Amino acid sequence: MKTIRIGIIKEGKIPPDFRTPLTPAQCKVLKTMYPYIEVVVQSSPIRTFSDKEFQDHGVEVVNNLIDCDIILGVKEVSISDLIENKTFMFFSHTIKKQPYNRELLRSILDKKIRLIDYEVIKDKHQTRLIGFGRYAGIVGCYNGFLTYGLKHGLFNLKPAHNCSNRKEVEQELKKVVLPTDFKCLVTGFGRVGHGAKEIIDLLPIKEVSPEEFLTQTFKEPVYCQLEAADYYRNTEGGFNISKFYSDPTDYVSILSQYAANSDMYIPCHYWDNKAPLLLTKMDFIRNNRLKVVADISCDIAGPIACTIRPSKIGDSIYGWNPNTNEECDYRIPEAVAVMAVDNLPCELPKDASEDFGSELLKHVFPRLLGDDPDRIIYRASETTFEGTLNEPFLYLSDYLEGI
Repeated sequence: MKTIRIGIIKEGKIPPDFRTPLTPAQCKVLKTMYPYIEVVVQSSPIRTFSDKEFQDHGVEVVNNLIDCDIILGVKEVSISDLIENKTFMFFSHTIKKQPYNRELLRSILDKKIRLIDYEVIKDKHQTRLIGFGRYAGIVGCYNGFLTYGLKHGLFNLKPAHNCSNRKEVEQELKKVVLPTDFKCLVTGFGRVGHGAKEIIDLLPIKEVSPEEFLTQTFKEPVYCQLEAADYYRNTEGGFNISKFYSDPTDYVSILSQYAANSDMYIPCHYWDNKAPLLLTKMDFIRNNRLKVVADISCDIAGPIACTIRPSKIGDSIYGWNPNTNEECDYRIPEAVAVMAVDNLPCELPKDASEDFGSELLKHVFPRLLGDDPDRIIYRASETTFEGTLNEPFLYLSDYLEGI
């Protein structure tokens, strides 16, 4: 069998991303699984695993990937680093017609590259098979409690990006002391929501039902995790999941009822920009209780009025004054403290990389290198070696033309 050479590219996007699609140990596992595979890694001074760590696991470190057949990255690959007639795998951020990556997709087509986009690797039921969502939920939820402690002067957690790994994050959580009437609201399940729940479940907080959250008082900290059916209603007061996801314009949000009973809100949901807003400026003005929003979903100027911009690792919290709709010091009484970091998994790059690589080994490589009866790789291939859009992505034609 012909040797297939797989390369891990050096991340080049600014701000820098320290993650890797495969850890050194996982590269070794991949070569064991498929003896005809060679794995190399492009030298990088910033990657969370050093060149030496890869070498210690028998992985060759190289300066360029020109001899590779398949090239793996995490974030968008710089246009200058694209190599013609290769298979590339990374998050391209083009499937929603993002204007800032139009030239990237054009260059991929010009160079006759097959682009497999992680974001659209799905099984036959259209369930995503791979992503960093779990660690976005883990880090974002941790940041939420860090923000709550700072906002109210109750405790001080070490920022996640200063922790060596998830174990240290979990140790830090032991510092969390919450008021007996504390109530936390979470929206969304999926990878992100389940990641957030992993953190909450490490704390002395009781889970309650949506009805209990709205109608009962408690003498211990509680949280409630909602799905769309809990906080959207159609004009007749009902909810139909298939109709909602096909056309959400007939629905209104009732999330403000829950927010009015919450001290902290952690959005982990997916939001369609055709769907109604979740919490408006007036909802915040009428509600004096909710003062911390850890917006993991991070839809800017979207469904949650307080999320007016993304924040950055190392400067993750800003204040928002609902009365003026302007940014302010998050510590002042009238401010809502907003945590809206948009690259949360980068705060725990080792753990996030290990989790992502595990999914690659389990769900992707068997289809990429073996049988693929459900055409998972085909349906995730945005472009072809002929320099054309693949059939499932023909809708991007007008995007490429700048229309």
